[in-house]
Amino acid sequence: MKILTVDDSSTMRRIIKNTLNRIGYTDVVEAEHGVDALAKMAGVELVLTDWNMPEMDGLTFVKTLRSNSQYTDVPIIMVTTEAAKKEILEAIKAGVSDYIVKPFTPDTLKEKIQKVLGR
Repeated sequence: MKILTVDDSSTMRRIIKNTLNRIGYTDVVEAEHGVDALAKMAGVELVLTDWNMPEMDGLTFVKTLRSNSQYTDVPIIMVTTEAAKKEILEAIKAGVSDYIVKPFTPDTLKEKIQKVLGR
């Protein structure tokens, strides 16, 4: 399964990638913002994206993906520091499948991935 992790922090991308590897997901592609992520969507089956990024933020990225019929069924998990109920509702309305607030545990990431993949 090909997973795309989108975050402007290379450290956070590395943490997510290492966590994914530990729970058995080894095909992980990285992008540093939404524009970069759009260019790397070919074959992606799950997206983990931050909200606050330069060039194209996570919410705009989610809305852009959801407006393309090719990606309407790709699960998207927002992984962000935005923890207010208003932001969570806004992200869900935009089309995210689930939401994780940073910092998170490997178990939380695993549970959310299993949930959105229906496993």
